[in-house]
Amino acid sequence: MPLTLVTPPAEEPVSLTEAKLHLRVDFAEDDALITALITAARQAAETITGRQLVTARWKMTLDSFPGPGLTSIYAGQAFSLPAHAILLHKCPVQSIVSIQYLDMAGVLQTVPSSTYTSDLSCEPARLTPVFGQIWPVSLPQIAAVSVTFDAGYGAGATVPEGLKSWIKLRVGSLYAHREEVAVVSRGRVELLPFIDGLLDSYKVAFV
Repeated sequence: MPLTLVTPPAEEPVSLTEAKLHLRVDFAEDDALITALITAARQAAETITGRQLVTARWKMTLDSFPGPGLTSIYAGQAFSLPAHAILLHKCPVQSIVSIQYLDMAGVLQTVPSSTYTSDLSCEPARLTPVFGQIWPVSLPQIAAVSVTFDAGYGAGATVPEGLKSWIKLRVGSLYAHREEVAVVSRGRVELLPFIDGLLDSYKVAFV
């Protein structure tokens, strides 16, 4: 399900000061480089985990509303997945801004918020019609339905430390190795498997 970033985060989860302290850099000449590396590391963390760290607004596009069907247990979790549920592919979701669709005349319509309900405590978050309602009929063409929502932990200071630690470690690696290939003249280079393990508990499985 395609995701489009509508409003990017206002800040990074790791500040330039925090990154420079981690890198033990006390000069300003590399500030622009380090700032770019923070963004690259944050984007990598978000891609690997399926999360949004600092609050941003996203739009998810679907070809149609899901149809009714059997309820199943999602990915071994303790919550159900009705066939007509929409799953939002960024976590954690803070709020639903709008659900819009093209009707059979090709006119953009907004689904009234009173006709659907959301469970934002689940990961991924779920949207379904309220009891007694069904999703409206959309135009049978691609990208006819979209859900706009806000996701993220809030400000940079509220992002979990495990995620921030991984970002700082990735920035350190990118800062130390400026090229695609590292040439080591002596000694043995050992990978540290616990580094990527910092992200394991934050990964979200999407169907």
